[in-house]
Amino acid sequence: MNASIETILELWAVSLGEIKARIRPLFTQARVAASAGLFLDSLLGPERRKTGWMRAEAAGDLGPWRQQAILGRGPWEADALRDVVRNYAVETLAEEDAVLVIDETGFLKQGQSSCGVRRQDTGSAGKITNCQIGVSATYVSRHGHAFIDRALYLPRRWTDDPARMAAAHVPLESGFATRPALALQMTQLAIAVDVPFDWVAADSVYGVGDIEMALRRAGKGYVLGVNATASFNSWIGKAPVTGTAENIAQELDARLWQRLSAARGTKGERLYDWAYLELADLEADEYGASTHGLWSRGLLIRRHIADGEMAYFITWCPAGTTIEALAAVEGHRWRPRTAS
Repeated sequence: MNASIETILELWAVSLGEIKARIRPLFTQARVAASAGLFLDSLLGPERRKTGWMRAEAAGDLGPWRQQAILGRGPWEADALRDVVRNYAVETLAEEDAVLVIDETGFLKQGQSSCGVRRQDTGSAGKITNCQIGVSATYVSRHGHAFIDRALYLPRRWTDDPARMAAAHVPLESGFATRPALALQMTQLAIAVDVPFDWVAADSVYGVGDIEMALRRAGKGYVLGVNATASFNSWIGKAPVTGTAENIAQELDARLWQRLSAARGTKGERLYDWAYLELADLEADEYGASTHGLWSRGLLIRRHIADGEMAYFITWCPAGTTIEALAAVEGHRWRPRTAS
């Protein structure tokens, strides 16, 4: 878009005002809504560290108490805000062939009091460290991307400790749920409220279990990561395939590999070598899906060009879906980090 900086800033200001108007009904008092608006302004501000004191200074407050009250003591519903955000994202980004990306982020912490904190594995740090884990659902289409849901993972050390839960003001009915279970809840909610998307993409933490059957019943395609040790077998009518994903990849005919772009990143196209094996053709209505026709279950393999590192994905898609389309769906997992 060719526009002056002044025009762009004016558009940003108008859009920000519209967003504040959308969230205004969540707050019972005008002064609290005003503080929430200033909180939003400070999050979008230039300060590199968004501490309570820095946010308060940016908002013109004498101390962080007003903004702390919004986060910890104010009577408003976080899920209601989530619904506002989701509805806004759908209004502006909706596409039927959009992808719902399930991912997680580790929030590094020093102490032990933050809700859900413990030593656990996180890709944010690339190791096991003291952190919280947040699971998120991101809506990605050709128009852009936006977070539309989130959940904080509570380890058993938390849910099995009522005193610790109470001290962190966590409702005692918040029982233990695995990260895949949280992802399933978010996916089912998106389907229930008619968020338009055709695909779900996720890494190997989420690639097995109930989410597969839920997506098949909903008529959604998927590209879900699996571990190298996951076992696969082809059915009648397909080329013979049997073994773990790793062994299958190692024995593949070299002619089956194709060099394709998964997505465009900050340094250009993300090129990998890909292979796709159809394992079975099944009627979609066997799963009670709202869709009909023949769908294929398959194994998609991604190989890094430089070091040969492999990644494996179980797929479910309408019969005849190309490897290029599946690679593009998987590539949507990078869009939240690279799209402009």
